Amino acid sequence: MSAWLRALPGARSGVTRTLSSAIPGAPSLPACDIEPQPYQAGEYKEHLSARRRHLPPRALTYYRQPLLLHQGHMQWVWDHQHRRYLDFYGGIVTVSVGHCHPRVTEAAREQLGRLCHTTNIYLHPGIGEYTQRLCATLPSPLEVVFLVNSGSEANDLAMLLARVHTQSNSFITLRGGYHGCSQASMALTSISSWKFNVAPAATVHPTMCPDVYRGLWGGRHCRDSPVQTTRSCDCHSGECRASEGYLGELQDLLRCGVPCRLAAFIAEPIQGVGGVVQYPRGYLRAAAAALIRERGGLFISDEVERGFGRLGSHFWGFETHGVTPDIVTMAKGMGNGFPMGAVVTTPEREGGEIAASLRDGITFNTFGGSPLACAVGNSVLQVMEEEGLQARAETVGTELLHQLADLRNDFQAVGDVRGKGLMVGVDMVASKESREPLPEAQMNQIWEDCREMGLLLGKGGLYGQTFRLKPPLCITREDVDFAVSVMRLALHRHAASGPGPK
Repeated sequence: MSAWLRALPGARSGVTRTLSSAIPGAPSLPACDIEPQPYQAGEYKEHLSARRRHLPPRALTYYRQPLLLHQGHMQWVWDHQHRRYLDFYGGIVTVSVGHCHPRVTEAAREQLGRLCHTTNIYLHPGIGEYTQRLCATLPSPLEVVFLVNSGSEANDLAMLLARVHTQSNSFITLRGGYHGCSQASMALTSISSWKFNVAPAATVHPTMCPDVYRGLWGGRHCRDSPVQTTRSCDCHSGECRASEGYLGELQDLLRCGVPCRLAAFIAEPIQGVGGVVQYPRGYLRAAAAALIRERGGLFISDEVERGFGRLGSHFWGFETHGVTPDIVTMAKGMGNGFPMGAVVTTPEREGGEIAASLRDGITFNTFGGSPLACAVGNSVLQVMEEEGLQARAETVGTELLHQLADLRNDFQAVGDVRGKGLMVGVDMVASKESREPLPEAQMNQIWEDCREMGLLLGKGGLYGQTFRLKPPLCITREDVDFAVSVMRLALHRHAASGPGPK
């Protein structure tokens, strides 16, 4: 066992403490030589009662019996009964380098003991070091950074920048896109369950989502993924008819439904909450670089879930589409669980300076870019580089996608497997032919069985039909083997109770 593991409280060589699953034949979890600290924080029922009494009535919890998590380490979390789980959802795609990574933890501890907080009315060395390191990951001329605390804040600020710069209030989004649930960013989100009946903060025009699996057009050669959809495809070399079809829908919207001048087009390079939806090749570049900019609009790339090496082949999602945005928003993996977000834009562009568009007022964020945040963010970037986590995301993620494709081939309920790197979706269906979503009760039973066997997954999609696999970037091939074995057994159990394997 390495020295830094031995130094952790409760570390013991060879210890794998976990409760056995109630599901016969469940695979054994990969070994972990960390023994969790004793749980001493009160009874489960007391915490559940307090949550129900003091938190909002629709505060989301996962699973029929919500987990009470007690400790985390790298790709693992433990509950109050010391049961260990492989976290394949990463705190909703937030834990990038691993739960309580020792380097990040030490950087936070050291900074906390020296200078925890001072707003940016004063200089401190961390902010310059961090912003330079962050901008080095981005293409020129993306070099002006506004530091905030979350993805919703980042998209709020990006909206403000676009509105002031263009003097327009009209935005284009993709149906199924998620960009936050604050009052402003909620206007950009095109999923009804995340919206309230209040006046929107902007005029937003959702266009058809270019989904090559569930949409009108798409086939087996359309997306940038090691695993393609099984739909037939009549595209020829150098063309994508699916992309042309979806771009035609966008052109119709621009001709018929929006003003002559736009504020911005905002898109996730791969949709997250919407179900890990990938677009046909060439769509995003053509939409942003031509159609939107012809109307004076900016292109905002929402990298909150996709950035920081998660896609493997590139550090940022927009790079996989061959387009450079005018504004980039980011958060989540940026702080590995610490609340951090940012907006990065250009100092100038034809027609004026984007960053300087806010010069007539004061832009200020009390906690954005604090000494503590910068220390954490800087350590996350250092760990990603030194441990080669972007490359690991590509190799391990590709292995995960190929193994999940075997499940698609073996089970009627698995309609589509898609994604890139360690941003992966498994679309569940009642019928491969109709692509009708798997009923909620069946979806939930598979999900609950995976949890019972020690695997934590997310869910998403417009119908809640997509399992979202977005683990910390430190996972191993052994973890992939375990996760797929668990899903295979859960699918067998589902097939035995209803539709069988193909």
